[in-house]
Amino acid sequence: MAANQATAAVRARADSGWRMPSPARLRAVKALLFLAALLPLARLVAAGVADAQGLDWSGALTLGTNPIELITRSTGTWTLVFLCATLGITPLRRLTGWNWLVRLRRMIGLFAFFYAALHFVTYFWFDQWFDFRSIVADVIKRPFITVGFLAFLLLVPLALTSTDGMIRRLGRRWGTLHMAIYPIATLGVLHYWWLVKRDVTQPAIYAAILALLLGFRLAWRARTRAQDAPRASR
Repeated sequence: MAANQATAAVRARADSGWRMPSPARLRAVKALLFLAALLPLARLVAAGVADAQGLDWSGALTLGTNPIELITRSTGTWTLVFLCATLGITPLRRLTGWNWLVRLRRMIGLFAFFYAALHFVTYFWFDQWFDFRSIVADVIKRPFITVGFLAFLLLVPLALTSTDGMIRRLGRRWGTLHMAIYPIATLGVLHYWWLVKRDVTQPAIYAAILALLLGFRLAWRARTRAQDAPRASR
């Protein structure tokens, strides 16, 4: 009995600590998150250096025979990962009561833009070598390129307005603008789906995650309206 009470007390203290983490703990979480978010880029850089130096890692660290394709796929995949992680902050906060998670959302969202920019630059520079005529033709003729470009263009204003100053300046319009992350994520998944064509297993996984996150938001909104309706009728 005493052991159970002690265990419950420890769990309660741990839960309380994560519900309201100290500033020092929150800074540590942000620092770890920042470093972890750079790991995909660090791996690509390390693989590029290893290939350039002719180091043999038994295939564990290499860009392979088509480095441009691998870099493009990797940066695109991590863009989707960070977009989904950004959208997952609100559901996770509501389910756990950890309101401080909101303070991580900006960093995660900016890393989504960071990897999207790397994805775009890889295509624009290494794949097309700044051949604007070829790029325009690609955008017009290849639907997955079209939706990818559209998603990136929509992501740019979100990144530019992520500062505290822009949040204050835009006021309520800031929230409306940043709702664009939902169609951006949808376009990102569609871009991936149309790209792979045959084996759509991975795009389907991201589509399922996105549908789950959107469903949670719609369900929460419906629940809130249902709770507010009796109060409004009084």
